[in-house]
Amino acid sequence: MALGALLLGSAGCERAPAPADARSAAVQRVLDRRADAVLDGDATAYRETGGADPYLLTDLAAVPLASWTYRVDRIDGTGPRITADAELRYRVAGYDSVPVVARRTLTLRRSDGRWRVVGDEPAGKSGRQLWEQGKVSAVRGAHSLVLGVGQQENVLRSYARLADLAVPAVTAAWGRDWAREVVILVPGSLDGMGQLLGAPASGYRGIAAVTTGEAGGSGAAPADRVIINPEAYGVLGSVGKQVVLTHETAHVATRAVTTAATPLWLSEGYADWAGYRDSGRTTAQAAPELQSAVREGTAPTELPEDAAFGFSSDPGRLARAYESGWLACRMIADHWGEAKLNAFYAAVGRHGDRSGAVESALQNVLGIGEQDFVLRWREYVRRQLGG
Repeated sequence: MALGALLLGSAGCERAPAPADARSAAVQRVLDRRADAVLDGDATAYRETGGADPYLLTDLAAVPLASWTYRVDRIDGTGPRITADAELRYRVAGYDSVPVVARRTLTLRRSDGRWRVVGDEPAGKSGRQLWEQGKVSAVRGAHSLVLGVGQQENVLRSYARLADLAVPAVTAAWGRDWAREVVILVPGSLDGMGQLLGAPASGYRGIAAVTTGEAGGSGAAPADRVIINPEAYGVLGSVGKQVVLTHETAHVATRAVTTAATPLWLSEGYADWAGYRDSGRTTAQAAPELQSAVREGTAPTELPEDAAFGFSSDPGRLARAYESGWLACRMIADHWGEAKLNAFYAAVGRHGDRSGAVESALQNVLGIGEQDFVLRWREYVRRQLGG
């Protein structure tokens, strides 16, 4: 789920191309002026483009923006009131090498010969942006930027401290070929988390954090964000908090080689392996659900399918899926070495599609067939958790 920290140039270099027809071109010019006002923090110029979201500049003030542009894709309606489908593209200075892209639906009204923005909302099922939930506070760490709404500064600083431990831990496991920085978003509530993800909050109730980003990223993939569920994360102990944030940071590090070919048992299992690697947790402490299944004689006989990782699935099934993937990755690290685990992960992602990806990587990197690998994993699980 990795982005470099180098910037691609000024906001002016990212100006959207002019649309073909006159009305679209006029709307694009309004949005260009609006974007410039956001970057300049110019409230007067911003109000001249319309009356929508009057608090945006205040709520955004702490976010270190490197660029902010709109690109109009389509306009609907006739007469003095229209809607425009557009892409908002923005970069956080020092962290995003390419823009984050957010789909927006803007409503504009024409009066006195000028178009003005009177509405600006996420398009369809797109998520809201953090500053749409209130005034953003920012805390910088040595390897992190933490942006929060409705959070005390000391709370945000605690996330930065954890992230600053997570980044070196993941680098020690994965290597240096990633940005080695993370951006963390901390909404004020579980509902706020759901809004950022554009999904019902109920599906994330027991999930402490998620990482967003386009799998299989190239240099042009959008930025990753670690999004915290403050309610679930807040009840974790100190070790649990560190494990979770290191897990999510591992997703950031590995995202460039995580593709549609990568099964969730591998991507989630690797992230858990990185998270638990130096945690001091015993196998039984990290895999209680799987240990219960082993002792009851109901241990899984196959590696989990992707469906088992659904956040809305049975909590026990979900826990066993994560624990199974973790032990599969730990077995590779134990038997073949950590370098081989990393090579195996990358080889699966390079395969292109799911069919045959794991089998090919097992043969080419570890020198073992898939059936034999599963048998070894089952025995490893039994030996690790059967005592």
